[in-house]
Amino acid sequence: MTTTIDQFNFNGHTAFVRVDFNVPLNDEKQITDDTRMRAALPTLKKILADGGKLIIASHLGRPKKKDDSLSMHHLLPHLEELLGQKVTFVADSVGSQVEQAIQKLNPGEALLLENLRFYAEEEGKPRGLSSDATDEEKKQAKAEMKQKQLAFAKQLAQLADCYVNDAFGTAHRAHASTALIANSFDKSMKMFGYLMEKEVKAVQRILNTAEHPFVAIIGGAKVSSKIGIISNLIEKVDKLIITGGMAFTFIKAKGGNVGKSLFEADNVDTATTIMEKAKAKQVELILPVDVVATTEFSNDAERKTFAIDKIPNDYMGLDVGPETQKLYATALQGAKTILWNGPAGVFEMENFRKGTFVLAEAVAGATQKGAYSLVGGGDSVACIKLLGKEESVSYVSTGGGALLEAVEGKILPGVAAITE
Repeated sequence: MTTTIDQFNFNGHTAFVRVDFNVPLNDEKQITDDTRMRAALPTLKKILADGGKLIIASHLGRPKKKDDSLSMHHLLPHLEELLGQKVTFVADSVGSQVEQAIQKLNPGEALLLENLRFYAEEEGKPRGLSSDATDEEKKQAKAEMKQKQLAFAKQLAQLADCYVNDAFGTAHRAHASTALIANSFDKSMKMFGYLMEKEVKAVQRILNTAEHPFVAIIGGAKVSSKIGIISNLIEKVDKLIITGGMAFTFIKAKGGNVGKSLFEADNVDTATTIMEKAKAKQVELILPVDVVATTEFSNDAERKTFAIDKIPNDYMGLDVGPETQKLYATALQGAKTILWNGPAGVFEMENFRKGTFVLAEAVAGATQKGAYSLVGGGDSVACIKLLGKEESVSYVSTGGGALLEAVEGKILPGVAAITE
């Protein structure tokens, strides 16, 4: 039986907590969106309130070496503000300096470690390999790095006597701090944080206990990045809305003319297979019927609306049109379970957001009428926030790639490390 954070009293314990503080910073190194930090607060505050010693560990960005612009010290002032107390910072992740700082902690005090990815061992990928390295040299470097990664995970584990994973956004990575570290702790001494617990339950509800009708909305640019999730969902949903740029590959597969719109020629057959599978499973597959199109990829370009399969050769579709917006709203009426991942158009351009906004309103409306809605993925979440609809949907996931892999039916290393 997996230990839950509510069952555990951290008094007298030192907890290593893996969070996902990979937050965006501006040129002045100020945090522009602290959602991920706020999401971890319930877990951090529980440990501190119990009287535990708290070690906070995260990555920030994708450094290839130590890089002050990606140091965790940029997050320290805001973290102290959120926790309402002083937090010690150590400019390292392991070693004597870290160990001494932990020894000085009093119960109810916190320590923030340096960016874990300053160590190549965190991700377990060799760095600095010559571009002309032989296959044998690459193989040897990988094997050596694997041993170093295991040793690094043990070093991290030795800093504490219990482990809490609250970083769902990295749960699909078998990194030292997200998965391997857990092997050093007994089952009773490792657990999910509150955020991770909620994320795992939300995915399980979607995949295993969904009420019907179940409607999934899958958007974004490319079919290739969503093949796995679409294939798995066809086994579970009643309706599948395909939207965004990937819809053009399906329209092309049906023989339509998509003009200059983005589509994947090498995935036209895949789209055909998906449509055939949906038909065989009696899943209603809903594609856009019209688009807002322009002659250039620009927010200010002149916009015209066309049937999606009759787009002139010099035009590209950048958002779904008014008839499609009505189609989506109708499709979501009466839904009992909704999964939404991916925008309906080029969401980063203000003039091509309307289709995504309509989706957000429809998902929120169905939720208010009793549906369970899970929203995940950068632009879908950004849209929900922009409209102030976070409280109008059931759950907004913090995991992008992790959510996709979970809904695809894959076992996430960070989850398996706690439950198996």
